[in-house]
Amino acid sequence: MAFVELFGDKILTKEGEKDTAEVLAGKTHVLIYFSAHWCPPCRGYTPALSEAYGKSEKAGKEAAIIFVSSDRDQAAFEEYYGSMSFYAMPFSNRAQKEKLSEKFAVKGIPTLVLLDGEGKCLADNIRGDHDKYL
Repeated sequence: MAFVELFGDKILTKEGEKDTAEVLAGKTHVLIYFSAHWCPPCRGYTPALSEAYGKSEKAGKEAAIIFVSSDRDQAAFEEYYGSMSFYAMPFSNRAQKEKLSEKFAVKGIPTLVLLDGEGKCLADNIRGDHDKYL
């Protein structure tokens, strides 16, 4: 599955780590959210994104958001992820984070990449337009 190649075997959910393939099975849109707690524009955007996802009827069914952290350490990641309503790539998976950043040419954060249900990139930054897919 393309998503396992992108994110690794496990995705962090609010209930703990789960199999990536299982969590993302059947999704029509997967959004990758590159962000970090230390980034002021990220801290401004994250509450809006998290609220939209939390209210969306598609969340967890047709659509999923995966937070990919640029935080400096596990503690900062945990504090920041605690404020989010969606999934995350485990912070320990730093090599995979670097691969994703390179693959999607992430130059700055926050960046919200839109993928289809097969893991193909539909748009490289839909920040602010997330409501169209949630």
